[in-house]
Formats: sequence, C-alpha cells, structure tokens
Amino acid sequence: MTFEQARAQFPVLERVAYLQAGSAGPLARQTIEAMAAQEERNLREGRVGLEYIERVLALRAELRAELAGLVGTEEEQVALTASTTDGCNLVLAGLDLGSSDEVITTTDEHFGLIGPLHASGARVVVVAPDADAITAAVTSRTRLLAVSHVLWTTGQVLPVREIRERTGIPILVDGAQSVGAIQVDSADLDFLTISGQKWLCGPESTGALVVADPERLRVARPSYFSQQGYLPDGSFEPRAGARRFDPNWVPTALMSGLLAAVRLRPEWRFERGVEMAERCRKLLLDSGEDVISPRERATIVSWRPEGEASTDVVARLAAAGVVVRDIPKTGLVRASVGWWTSDHDLERLVVGLKG
Repeated sequence: MTFEQARAQFPVLERVAYLQAGSAGPLARQTIEAMAAQEERNLREGRVGLEYIERVLALRAELRAELAGLVGTEEEQVALTASTTDGCNLVLAGLDLGSSDEVITTTDEHFGLIGPLHASGARVVVVAPDADAITAAVTSRTRLLAVSHVLWTTGQVLPVREIRERTGIPILVDGAQSVGAIQVDSADLDFLTISGQKWLCGPESTGALVVADPERLRVARPSYFSQQGYLPDGSFEPRAGARRFDPNWVPTALMSGLLAAVRLRPEWRFERGVEMAERCRKLLLDSGEDVISPRERATIVSWRPEGEASTDVVARLAAAGVVVRDIPKTGLVRASVGWWTSDHDLERLVVGLKG
C-alpha cells in the first residue's frame, strides 16, 4: 500500500491537518464500516440467544489475540478495557497498596495515571522523568514504579525496560502515547496499558491491559467476565489468565472497529511516523519556534510559543484547518505526528503559526 492509498482511508484528512492522535486518532472508512456492519446485524437479529453470545465471545478472543500481537505478548496476558485509565485503576486496586507503601512516578504524567495513584492510598513520590532520578528515588518501601512509556507532554521516551531491570521493582507502564506510534515490546514489563482510540485510530472506549503474571494480581474490581464459577455469597473462581481483569462488556461494534483499525495500518507505519515527526521538528525550529527535543523521543512534537498563550495558538491554528492541542499548566502546544501525516500538513502548520 502506497502512502497515498493509506492516507486516503481517512476522509478527515481531506479537510484538515490532523495532528491530534495523542488525544484521538483519525477514523478510517473501514473502521466505521466494520462498526456499522455489527450494529446493522444487531438491529436485524437482536442481541439475544446463544449465537449472539458466541459472536461476542469470539470477537473478544479475536481482539485479545490481535492486541497481544501488537506488543509481543500472549493472548492470556491481555485484558480488554475501555481506556488506559481503566488499566491503571485495575492494577492499583489489585496491588492492595497502603499508606506504608511508596509508588514512584514522574512530573509529566497524565491524570489518567496519577489520579489512580493518588486514590490507591500509597505515598506517591514524584521525580523528574529521568531513569537516574527514578532509580535514585527507590527505597525499601517502594512497591511500584508507574510511568509513561512516552510522555504526553513532550514526546520523551522513557527507557522503561532499563528502569525495571535497574531497580528490580514492578513497573506499570502507561502506553497511551507509544502503542501504535512506535514499536512496543511488553517483554519484562509487569503491566502495560493500551489505548485503542489514540495512535491505533480505533473507536473511543477501547483499550487493553497487559499483565505479565495474572496470578500475582488480585481481582479487586470483578465483572461477570472475571469468573468461571461463583457461589451465592459472591465468592468465585477466577478465569484463567488476564481475562479475569476484564472490567467491561465491550460492544460488538467497538471490537470490530478496533480490529479493523489495527489491521489496516501499513507495514511502514513506524518508520514514516518517526520520519515525519523529525521533519516537523526541523520545520518548527527553522521557523524560530522553541521546540522541545528530548534525546530519546517518539512522534509527539511540542513547542513553547513566544508572546502568545498556548490556547490562543491552538485556536488560531484550528481556524486555519490545523488541529493541535495545548498541554495545560505547561505553556506547550503539542502536535501528534502520525504515519498518515503529509508534507502539506506540516507546511500548513508552519504557515498557520506565522499567521
């Protein structure tokens, strides 16, 4: 598939320079068609009977296997969630943390991670997003490291596997800004969250949680899918593997949509995404923008506008057909550059900044 053929899958790209996959990626025709087909079938046949249940379970198994393949793990290690926040909450509730425990995180985490950290009851230790700083903060009370693989603020890539190896402490990795944007391998990571709506360009309310050793995490928020048998008092036998952590009934349309979105991505997606992100940085730097350029970086490009509020820059660009966002409390504007991004998109961004 050529770039032009791949890009043509997304009608919205005919209208705007879409640089917002860090929040929600563009939707492809095939994704919507797959969702519509499921809903049409549900409309005609109803959502009842053994055939419907078997279709739901088959879709769950198919999606679980597809997402496992994305990050180099096994189907038995994947729970289906509605978001990365879902995954963070499942892990933190299941670890039974208390006030005598410490969790280390960084200054640049999304509330989808730090909110659940605060609610866990553990002491939250916040350090710079740096491997040395994280390692140095470990004490005898540290129960968990909880960090993003790619920071949503600057696109910096944290060496999560190295941090896990250096500290020997279990790690919860927020993969919202990495899975689908760059190559991700979940090996040696205790917990990894996946967002379906962002860089995978799937429907909203889709995602996953990878649990390396499901037996070592308590089922603290059981759903009907958690059990393979239960008693009148609610005691139950957990299902095998990470299926025991599935928190939601995922609609058939959403599962089919995410499957379609994952499968339509071209083989060269990662190389082109990184290439276009670097081109975006260069164009912004050449235009005199104060670009944040971490040494290890992914496909998020952030800059700090001079003499203008970040929210005003976002509004001005939107009026010019360029979709970016600001990062609250930082003064940064963020462009999410994907494999679908064209040279013309980046030119529109630079022209729009010049006003």
